[in-house]
Amino acid sequence: MRIRNLFKIATVMLVMAFAMPTYSNAAVITSSVRDSTTDARVLSDIINRVTEIQNMDKTNLSASEKTSLKKELKDMKRKADGLDKRVYLSVGAIIIIILILILILK
Repeated sequence: MRIRNLFKIATVMLVMAFAMPTYSNAAVITSSVRDSTTDARVLSDIINRVTEIQNMDKTNLSASEKTSLKKELKDMKRKADGLDKRVYLSVGAIIIIILILILILK
């Protein structure tokens, strides 16, 4: 019985620790908020530029031009990855969430 009470107290303390209000720099910076139309426009620009690079004749380019193209493609890939706003949950995370909910609700 004592261990069960300890687990209940520990879960309540964890919930309280995560529920405490905190301040981050993301809340202060409001210029980074984008809408979906801007994201779609940036994504279409990236797709157009990548197709241009794919259709280029790269045999006449020098080594420095090829490396600059590779660097540009890597930068565009980072931008495109930043536009992805999905949240992924693993099976382990879902199981942990369910277990915590069971402990709290019992």
